[in-house]
Amino acid sequence: MLHGYGPAILGGLGATLGVAAASLALACVFGLLGAVAKLSGVRALRWAAEVYTTLIRGLPELVLMLAIFYGGQTLLNSLAERHDWALIEIPPLAAGVGTIGFIFGAYLTETFRGAILAIPRGQAEAALACGMRRGQVLRRIVLPQMVRHAIPGFANNWLVMVKATALVSIIGLDDMVHRANLAAAATREPFTFYMLIAGLYLVITTVSILALSRLEKRFSLGVRAVTF
Repeated sequence: MLHGYGPAILGGLGATLGVAAASLALACVFGLLGAVAKLSGVRALRWAAEVYTTLIRGLPELVLMLAIFYGGQTLLNSLAERHDWALIEIPPLAAGVGTIGFIFGAYLTETFRGAILAIPRGQAEAALACGMRRGQVLRRIVLPQMVRHAIPGFANNWLVMVKATALVSIIGLDDMVHRANLAAAATREPFTFYMLIAGLYLVITTVSILALSRLEKRFSLGVRAVTF
C-alpha cells in the first residue's frame, strides 16, 4: 500500500518532533521576555513588546519563513561580500526553528502576560515588603503560579505549533512531510501518503492533549473549578 515508503516517512517523524520541541523552547523564551516587557514600567520595553506581538501575529507564518530563509540569507550574503567574508548559508532546520519560535513567541507573550495578571498583585507586593528583589519575586512567586493559569493557552499554542512544522518542508527540511511529498510524486498516490501524514499529526496532537490535560490537573490540585 505504501510501496515501501512507510519506514522513510516514519524516519522523518523525528525531524518533525525535533523542530516542534526546539521551536517550543525558543517560543517560551520570547514569550517570557515579551510578557515581562509588556508588564514593565519602562515605556520603551512596553512599546517594543507591543510592536512585536502586533506585527508578528498579523503576518502569515509561511510568508515570514520564506522571508527569513531566502531574504535573510540574501541580506547576510550581501553584507559578507562587502566585508570579504565567506558566504553564509542558513540551514533549513535553523530557519524553520527560528521562524516558528519567533512567531509563536508573540502568541505566548499574550498567554504568559494574561497568566501573570491572573495572580493576585498583593502576593508580589508582600514579597517585596519582605525584602525580596524584583528578580526573586518573579522567579519564586510569580512564575511558579503563572504555570497553572498559562497551561490552557499554552496547550492551544503548542497544538497549532506542531501543525505549523509542516511548513518547514517548503524550505527543504527532510521531515516526514517532505518525504511524503517525494513518495506521492513517485507513486502518483498523493491521497494515501497525505492521509498517512494527517494520521501521524493527529496522533501527536492527541498524545499532547492527554499529556497537557494531566499536567493541568497536577498544577490545579487544591483549586476549586468554577461551574455554571
